[in-house]
Amino acid sequence: MHPQLAPLAAATTQWLLRAYPPENGAVDRALAEAQARQAVAVAAALCYPTDLDAALVALTGGGGADRLDRVTGAEADEAPWRSWVDEVLASWAACLLGEPRLAEAAVAAAAATAGYASTGYRRLLAPGERDLRAAALLRHPDLLAPVADLHRARLLAALALDPEDPAVPV
Repeated sequence: MHPQLAPLAAATTQWLLRAYPPENGAVDRALAEAQARQAVAVAAALCYPTDLDAALVALTGGGGADRLDRVTGAEADEAPWRSWVDEVLASWAACLLGEPRLAEAAVAAAAATAGYASTGYRRLLAPGERDLRAAALLRHPDLLAPVADLHRARLLAALALDPEDPAVPV
């Protein structure tokens, strides 16, 4: 992920954690945050692959969390960080968190096209039992669907996957 995307990635990760809170405790929160952060990083690498893409979105911002809040029924607040939430990144990350095969394809595509290492995404690609328990809501496909469906078609297009392919979860 390009360093200029750090504010968007941090805000989007924070939104995901608040919309789909982890189980109780600091360890569970850390495990869920690691998974969300990895999903957002892969989404950012795919969505904004060039320096120009990263610079433009860093200049304009992520658009905010208002629509995401409406879609999920989350309670909105006026925290300044919420204006940096990127709806596309949240949607793509939700797709990756809820669909392991799609996450594998996305990490491979980011490694192939954007030059990102495919290692370092263990919590996203191969979560342990404790990871899954900590992020039960964050990885539940039915709960993620309203957010994931917002930009799923665009993610599939970016990955050059056919939505009609039975191997691709839609």
